[in-house]
Amino acid sequence: MRRKEREVLENVKIEAIAAEGKAIAHINGKVLFVPFAIPGDIVNILVTRKKSGYMEGNVLSITTPSPDRKTPFCSHYGTCGGCKWQPLPYPLQLKFKEQQVVDQLTRIGKLELPAISPILGSEKTEFYRNKLEYTFSKKRWIESKDEMVNLSDKDVLGLGFHISGYFDKVLDIEKCYLQEEPSNSIRLFIKDFAVKHDYPFFDLREQTGFLRTIVIRTSSTSEVMLIVVFAYEDKELRVRLLDEIIKNFPQITSLNYVINSKKNDTISDLPVHLYSGNDSIYEKMENLRFKIGPKSFYQTNSEQAYRLYSVVREFAALSGNEILYDLYTGTGTIALFLSSLAKKVVGVEYVPEAIEDAFINAKENGIENCSFFAGDMKDILTPEFIAVQGKPNVIILDPPRAGIHPDVAKVIVEAEPDKIVYVSCNPATQARDIAAMCDKYEITRVQPVDMFPHTHHLENVVLMEIKKH
Repeated sequence: MRRKEREVLENVKIEAIAAEGKAIAHINGKVLFVPFAIPGDIVNILVTRKKSGYMEGNVLSITTPSPDRKTPFCSHYGTCGGCKWQPLPYPLQLKFKEQQVVDQLTRIGKLELPAISPILGSEKTEFYRNKLEYTFSKKRWIESKDEMVNLSDKDVLGLGFHISGYFDKVLDIEKCYLQEEPSNSIRLFIKDFAVKHDYPFFDLREQTGFLRTIVIRTSSTSEVMLIVVFAYEDKELRVRLLDEIIKNFPQITSLNYVINSKKNDTISDLPVHLYSGNDSIYEKMENLRFKIGPKSFYQTNSEQAYRLYSVVREFAALSGNEILYDLYTGTGTIALFLSSLAKKVVGVEYVPEAIEDAFINAKENGIENCSFFAGDMKDILTPEFIAVQGKPNVIILDPPRAGIHPDVAKVIVEAEPDKIVYVSCNPATQARDIAAMCDKYEITRVQPVDMFPHTHHLENVVLMEIKKH
């Protein structure tokens, strides 16, 4: 549909929130999906896509705001792709997330559910993330032609987040409400220094420029890690910038850099060079310390991660005599968190570097009953593997958004653990996977946990117990 042919729908009442976080309305029997609107809004909508069963559109204007609508707290709301639910009061966000869990499990999985426990909301709804990545751009996102008038080459430089749907468009960020200080101060200082001293910002389309990305990690132990990613080595420019960062931010406990000359921003396959301080930072959880390196995975909401793992511990209800399998163990956080309550813990993860971190974390915490294995889950988790490691009494599942492979579900069912605790960031794939195991297992508890305020994302924990015949 060419832009000049796009129709405008006037005075459309937004009815509800869909599974992926967009608002929905119905027009002539078709579902209409709209971002940046909330139930109760009456809006004028520019239709951007028409299919046989649904339409998509963008809000042109709000004619009557919902009585529930709040003023967004972030100046970047509506352009930045994050925190899209800012106008929705937090209690309503939790209500819609809880409903999303029910809908996905019952409609996709056709599953019978017990009463679902009320979702655990996040005490922090701002500054709750412990990791953010910002991208440099030689040509930042300009919102209007009026804004482009009289802009110098330096005025169009940006350091911020990608615009949703555009790989080469970056929104320059003034203040982000996701991560505590010194996150904003570090980003603003680096951008200001780079602009003043004519550092070449990266051009995402042309793949040219010196400065690519920065990653800032903070921890509950008040440590700060910064990773600066350069497109090529220029020792003079690199050292000058990193030295200025050290001088201005003594609270950075781990300063690292990466040289990335590839066409993508992934650094998982590249060496990380320690420039100053320690090679890692630490998170604390009860009496455990978790080492976090530049490439380590750790739940991005530290406080809610503790609540999430506490739910897993409660559902597992270990007595001390069990063999526990933690599948998709990552850096072993859940495995180690539960280790004192189990006889033996077996962790499996496909990322070798994560398994290295898991071994380090076990050693640093003096934990000796955990063993970890790296490789593709469907290749490692075999009947032969289970025969060697021992039949699991309890299995913890915490897979990526795509869920588990059917072969993995088959082996789990054949292993016949008494309990399966399934942690998921995607209730849709969780529902599909549970349905594949429900002939032998029944759902006895469901606990949603909100890790990501102002977004539609959440974690959901399901306890499955073997059916008694």
